[in-house]
Amino acid sequence: MPLKLGQPLPEISLKQKTDAGLVDVSLRRNVGKGKTVILFVPLAFTGVCTDELCKVTGLLDEYKKLGADVIAISVDSPFAQEAWAKQAGINLTLVSDFNRVALKAFKVKDTRVIPEKTGLLNVAKRSVFVADKAGNV
Repeated sequence: MPLKLGQPLPEISLKQKTDAGLVDVSLRRNVGKGKTVILFVPLAFTGVCTDELCKVTGLLDEYKKLGADVIAISVDSPFAQEAWAKQAGINLTLVSDFNRVALKAFKVKDTRVIPEKTGLLNVAKRSVFVADKAGNV
């Protein structure tokens, strides 16, 4: 069962590929400053995931007005994510859960559609978590 209402965000840092190289991004980086929106998407370079993150990118100013930091997570390598973001025009914090640490902590492993159609295991269910300023879901 995924994280429940009132539970704190896990203390997890994931990798993001930037022009400066790989950097650690804490899922709790906005605690004490504002809300955090965490989006899990199954895989880079797929139609629905690309559409979703492009739409969210277009709404980043609205999220900022609400005091929300947006972090998107997939199990792809940070290098694949960087190429995907550049190709698709995704301009938000995109972090790699290559080792499935967040997938396990948030309990969002998809065991349905993706494995049956592609044989790819251990990807995330499309999920959204919102944490308050204190870092609680």
